[in-house]
Amino acid sequence: MAKKVLVIGEVRDGELRNVSFEAVAAGKMVANGGEVVGVLLGENVSGLAESLIQYGADRVVTVNHADLKTYTTDAYQQALLQVFDVESPEGVVLGHTAMGKDVSPRLAMKLNAGLVSDAVAVEMDGGEPVFTRPIYSGKAFEKKKINEGVVFATIRPNNIAAFEQDTKRTGDVSTITVDIKDLRTTIRDVVKKATGGVDLSEANVIVAGGRGVKSADGFKPLQDLADLLGGAVGASRGACDAEYCDYGLQIGQTGKVVTPDLYFAIGISGAIQHLAGMSNSKVIVAINKDPEAPIFEVADYGIVGDLFEIVPLLTEELRNVLVSN
Repeated sequence: MAKKVLVIGEVRDGELRNVSFEAVAAGKMVANGGEVVGVLLGENVSGLAESLIQYGADRVVTVNHADLKTYTTDAYQQALLQVFDVESPEGVVLGHTAMGKDVSPRLAMKLNAGLVSDAVAVEMDGGEPVFTRPIYSGKAFEKKKINEGVVFATIRPNNIAAFEQDTKRTGDVSTITVDIKDLRTTIRDVVKKATGGVDLSEANVIVAGGRGVKSADGFKPLQDLADLLGGAVGASRGACDAEYCDYGLQIGQTGKVVTPDLYFAIGISGAIQHLAGMSNSKVIVAINKDPEAPIFEVADYGIVGDLFEIVPLLTEELRNVLVSN
């Protein structure tokens, strides 16, 4: 059954996050031949609408408001509910990001809709979408189908492939004016900590360190390897608790969930809490001096040895390969 599906794009630092394009692809499947409408919220986001169309949206609705410059729950919820009133969607899709995880249950409650969160795949069954999502810290998967009402889902970044960009594709772009009032929270200033130039949750290559790096300086070889491969640096909770790095790098059950193409687990033992955040990576390379470390059970490739010897050698070899090619 064809549906009108709203895909809520996510803007960061004036640019669309990759998960927005992945959500469009998921929205296309949910729509099943129906209309996919991109939704962009911010202070001045109209210039980003064309990108959503080029990645598959049929048209885009923009909402420009000073109170939407930086995400707050109240402002986004008010604005999106007013968009829903105008568009009357039969489906809603957005990324399972910090923003998506915060606002989606509130919107689903207001719409009296069921919510499938953290979907990693979408398939059709009898014309209706079926979502696959991990459970039990990624040890198993379940399939969910919404039988009535609005189909509402968040998708895990870097799992559902975006369509190829078609720069010749065109679509209508319109603006909806919203009334935002009685905000309980306002953002006066945003102070950022530098964690590298690549978004950890969307990186194709991640080099993660654990307690085995022994110090903050121990992350320097990992950063060199990540920079060479155009990737991001992550960490286990143990490394964060030891104050070797900022908690913004934490990967695991209580940190970020990532699914890169290539994941280096360096000096990480492989506690179940960490595996919950990275075990669905496409290729896992583990480097640890303990041959009995649990991380080797999920790794595709394992190297037993001193990371301070292996990582620089690996970085140099990869640099030589990249230069020769």
